Amino acid sequence: MEQQRILESAKQLEAQLIAWRRDFHQHPELGYEEVRTSGIVADHLRALGLETRTGLGGTGVVGLLRGDRPGPTMLLRADMDALPIPDAKSVAYRSTVEGKAHLCGHDAHTAMLMGAAKLLAERGLHRGNIKFMFQPAEEGGAGADAMIRDGLLEDPKVDAAAALHVSPMFPVGRTAAAKGPAWAATNPLRIKIIGKGGHAASPHQTVDSIAVAAQVITALQHIASRQVDPLDSVVVTIGKIAGGYASNVIAPEVELTGTVRTLNPQLRERMKEKIETVVRGVTDAFGAAYELELKDGYPVVVNDAALHDLYAKTCEDVLGAGSWEEIRPTMGGEDFAYVARQVPAVMFRLGTRGGEETSYALHHPSFDLDESALPLGAAMLASVAINYLECGDESSC
Repeated sequence: MEQQRILESAKQLEAQLIAWRRDFHQHPELGYEEVRTSGIVADHLRALGLETRTGLGGTGVVGLLRGDRPGPTMLLRADMDALPIPDAKSVAYRSTVEGKAHLCGHDAHTAMLMGAAKLLAERGLHRGNIKFMFQPAEEGGAGADAMIRDGLLEDPKVDAAAALHVSPMFPVGRTAAAKGPAWAATNPLRIKIIGKGGHAASPHQTVDSIAVAAQVITALQHIASRQVDPLDSVVVTIGKIAGGYASNVIAPEVELTGTVRTLNPQLRERMKEKIETVVRGVTDAFGAAYELELKDGYPVVVNDAALHDLYAKTCEDVLGAGSWEEIRPTMGGEDFAYVARQVPAVMFRLGTRGGEETSYALHHPSFDLDESALPLGAAMLASVAINYLECGDESSC
């Protein structure tokens, strides 16, 4: 089968894929700073003979491979940014930039899509087109949205899209995806509790903002446990508390920052009202005031049913029978959502666990991956695109 030939070709690229990934790993760049990374990507796409555009969404790169005959256009996506977290690994390819590291696998995503571009350029397309999207700033910067606003999905118009994300939850050789909602909507949350400061020995003359904030944090958890249908997933997390001056001073104000995650768009719209009701009730009860801000974040990633089935069939063809599984959604966020709300799309997880050293969670300072997964990811991306362009969602292909 052709998919097996693509996999064999991808395995022949393994050394190059590893070299690319390790180079990016050693030279991480944060969102909208990916100048070096995008330069390497653009040079590679041009060397393959692809039509190449740079500067989309700031530092984004797009390559276009045109087929022999007209047809639909499939988009394949990789993100390029690193995280502002120190690299704790003791490996030769450890990050050389203090306080920055590829601890979410975007270095691998970029290398795999570069590999898929090479496989597809050398093969050629019988019909349709493939766009290769290398985006900046997935980690909170909405780089996908920025690229869309710069014309990513036009000229030619994109008809469908696919992406993958590395996952230490699954061993090398397995993939997984949710059908329908797959990654949650994210909303950044900021709450300021405004009290009345004073001496720690005279609490009755103050309004203790820290004590009020503690009550607010506790009360917020009742939204998920008592105010929302148990079948509707919601997370309200306070991740940072800032306030106070000294151990013998009652703080006049405290700022809480966190995140709200939902899968149901209707519930997402109601969350600010629910949070404000709780915060207002607690602060009124203790004589404090508040400021509340719940910003729009990433939308829900919804995997199209037909493309999910196409991904599953492709996985069987490339990696073998029983190599994929259907999973529940995650409450993690993904800015591939901006693409998925414009065109039918699918995003799947690629297993990268090969032992204890590659079992650390995403964003952990010691995160690493089994690099034998790289050719598998490149082959999957290339094969999903070919199957879509030549078969659409026909299961008989």
